[in-house]
Amino acid sequence: MKTIWKNVLGVAIVAMISSGVAIGTSTYLMNKNQSSTSLADGVENTFKQSYRLTNFGTVAAENTDFTAAAESAVHGVVHIKATTNAQASSERGGDYIDPFEYFFGFGGRGGFQRPQPQPRVGAGSGVIISTDGYIITNNHVIEGADELEVTLNDNRKFPAKVIGTDPTTDIALIKIEANDLPTIPFGDSEKLKVGEWVLAVGNPFNLTSTVTAGIVSAKSRGNIGTAGRDRSKIESFIQTDAAVNPGNSGGALVNTKGELVGINTAIYSETGNFAGYSFAVPISIAGKVANDLKQYGAVQRAVLGVLIQDPQYAPEEAKEKLKVFEGAYVGGFAERSSAKEAGIEEGDVVVAVNGVKIKSSSALQEQISKYRPGDKVELTVNRNGDTKKFTVELRNAQGSTKVVKAGDSTEVMGGAFKTLSKEQKRQLGVSYGIEVTGLTNGKLKDAGIKKGFIIMIVNNQRISSPDDLEKIVEDILQGRSEDQGLFIKGFYPNGRTRYYAIDLAE
Repeated sequence: MKTIWKNVLGVAIVAMISSGVAIGTSTYLMNKNQSSTSLADGVENTFKQSYRLTNFGTVAAENTDFTAAAESAVHGVVHIKATTNAQASSERGGDYIDPFEYFFGFGGRGGFQRPQPQPRVGAGSGVIISTDGYIITNNHVIEGADELEVTLNDNRKFPAKVIGTDPTTDIALIKIEANDLPTIPFGDSEKLKVGEWVLAVGNPFNLTSTVTAGIVSAKSRGNIGTAGRDRSKIESFIQTDAAVNPGNSGGALVNTKGELVGINTAIYSETGNFAGYSFAVPISIAGKVANDLKQYGAVQRAVLGVLIQDPQYAPEEAKEKLKVFEGAYVGGFAERSSAKEAGIEEGDVVVAVNGVKIKSSSALQEQISKYRPGDKVELTVNRNGDTKKFTVELRNAQGSTKVVKAGDSTEVMGGAFKTLSKEQKRQLGVSYGIEVTGLTNGKLKDAGIKKGFIIMIVNNQRISSPDDLEKIVEDILQGRSEDQGLFIKGFYPNGRTRYYAIDLAE
């Protein structure tokens, strides 16, 4: 189970999974025939839903009827079993020392057998978002899994394949081969109000089709610790007091109309089980992520190119000039910043995006996450008491507006690689590394790297397979890493050590 301890309060944010593989995420997606929120301008909704719920309307709390919303939602929530095979578990477990061999020199003949690694199985939830089998869940539900099995509410089971993942928002999109599946209509998470009733639907402790009720306790909740030290993580959660436990991750948060407004992701607990509050990724973020994963295989992440924080955490000398304490304080800029080019200055407080009020840095993250590079947004800022508006063209982490697709790392690098064989490792005297086996026009060739070069270290990370290098490059291209380039260490077979720096922002 994934657990995150809060230093001051002495409690933990824990992801909801029983064992092995982790759990969690969120979704947004809609149908033009339903009364639901829209994705940002230019973001096409690619998921089609087959039916429409009756609008139940808001009523007094004592008269609220959850039965219709619960009945419709349970059919659109699935159970996900994620299995990591024994071989993969064994390889990650490191070297094994036979104590009989170590002490007596006769190994297995002493009657001591090496324990056989067992598959690791984790469980979570998911939400069906299209009738043809697309399912949204948390990235940590499926991360590292070799096999995925989805069980529908009617007990049918299907193998599932991964369409795409986004650790930054903890969202993943998977698919099963089935048709005419029930879906949950998409609602508007931005219209949720604090105090509004919501239902959490999932499979806690492998108990299928479980529904709990609570209210929205807070919106745009950030800084709860799930990102750790990774500043690329997006935290802007819907906080509720609906009971959520391990196994609920990736399940649905719905309003009393039965509309999907969030994906349950984390809990706030001292024990690992529900003890007060739970957190969901708003559908406004999750839906856009899922659409991108379906269309491109990668998230088209837009950035302003600003360093932000809540105004109350601004430097003391800056606080003296602030006239507002709700919004996102601009503390600096990235090397390539569209916001700076548009006229935003250090010390400004962003108070609205396209007319939507911004109360915190997390709320600004949430709003920008709805858009893609190339979209233009109007920022309203407070500058020493004066209100100013600026139009900013959003860009990706590399400073451009081009579409980034899964697999672009291979094209960008322009190289072919292979893992070193055992014989090569013995001859070269190394225990890891990959060989450059071919070059086309790309970053490697431009940097001067030649065929036969052995890549050992990239950005202080050991490279043991081509997948290791691809992940580093993909994380940079998709804005999941703070790095803007690669620093490569390696050598040629003649023993000559070389270092290369590659700027991926160009």
